[in-house]
Amino acid sequence: MSSSLARPAAFGVVGATVATFLAASSAPSPLYPAYEQAFGFGPTTLTVVFAVYVLALLAALLVVGRLSDHVGRRPVLAAALALELASLVVFLAASDAGWLVAARVVQGLATGGAIGVLGAYLLDLQPEGTQRGALVNSVAPMAGLAVGGVLAGVLSQYGPAPLRLVYAVLGVAVVVLLVLVRFLPETSATRPGALASMRPEIAVPARARRTFLASTPVFLSTWSLGGLMLSVSGSVLATQLGETNHAVSGVVIALFTGAGATAALLGRDRSSALLARGGLGALVVGVAAFVLALVLSSLALLVVAVVVAGTGFGAAFLGALRSLTSLARPHERSGLMSAVFTVSYLAFSVPALAAGVLTRVVGLHATALGYATVVGVLAATALGADLLVRPPAPADDAVPEDEAVAADGPAETAGSPEQARPCTQTA
Repeated sequence: MSSSLARPAAFGVVGATVATFLAASSAPSPLYPAYEQAFGFGPTTLTVVFAVYVLALLAALLVVGRLSDHVGRRPVLAAALALELASLVVFLAASDAGWLVAARVVQGLATGGAIGVLGAYLLDLQPEGTQRGALVNSVAPMAGLAVGGVLAGVLSQYGPAPLRLVYAVLGVAVVVLLVLVRFLPETSATRPGALASMRPEIAVPARARRTFLASTPVFLSTWSLGGLMLSVSGSVLATQLGETNHAVSGVVIALFTGAGATAALLGRDRSSALLARGGLGALVVGVAAFVLALVLSSLALLVVAVVVAGTGFGAAFLGALRSLTSLARPHERSGLMSAVFTVSYLAFSVPALAAGVLTRVVGLHATALGYATVVGVLAATALGADLLVRPPAPADDAVPEDEAVAADGPAETAGSPEQARPCTQTA
């Protein structure tokens, strides 16, 4: 007798797991000013805390991003959840900056190990004939970031143990998910090559390579904007606008990611090209408003800018992601999703790290203005490139529906070795 959850329920559990990982990753952001006060460190240490998380996440993405295509989804997901729980325990015990660095390293490994398998799991479990997996892959991360930001801000401002309570709450959620993983159906057949799959590579199926390259400017512009919002918004509110309430900082992050999730949901029936182009246009407008809000020191305008930019983020990311997901066979999905998020997190992290360094040289105000301007130019360039050079996907590039949804069957039946061979780039 099978003890597995029905596929619709399993799809919901996997979507909730995506949101939980991203909630945990964003929870420290509203708390950084409080950590600086409590533990007595400055912007340099804060940059290190951010950097080690990103480096650990990217390392895990590159090393284990394709592993679940070979050993199965459940074992990889269970290991990632166990690491996430360990990171939350370290956050709970944190008494100085060294603990924060350790917690973020473990959390980065957990999140990087989970992203690829969760993205593939959603595509495996999506209802036949739909692209709901791509939709949830777009919405759940943004919803998770929103929940994490608000939860951390509110609990820190109004709850007991302001630097610990949010991690206890998230820890309970992770324990529940660890139990539920046992009941998820396994959707990826065991295949040889597990050790070889751990060689650091960005693996994109041959039929998806052209679309992936065309979508890369969208991933770069949207996620660099996400890095701006999560890395400097709290400090901008506190030092530029005089708003030190942690809950407000969390709400601003939630407005950005919540607007993105809403845009993706409302635009789910639109074409991928329309979503990407409309989203990039909104992103350009939102970033311009963000710059103006900093110049005028206007909190109201900043809120409007965050909502408009978040709307652009959600629509553009969904459009770019959806154009890709139909081009991967079941045993290629984890690698493809890992490739998408490797590019996305590089865009998320590198500008934010540069901003951390520049803040010490030219100050936060000038850095935030420069960062936002660069993001706006990048988004405008991505929009122009999309309008001028994005190639239409040939009809014969899409994976036939019976192959795209046959996730439970042996992976070897998905196509000939020549068809399935990915284009890889060694990291």
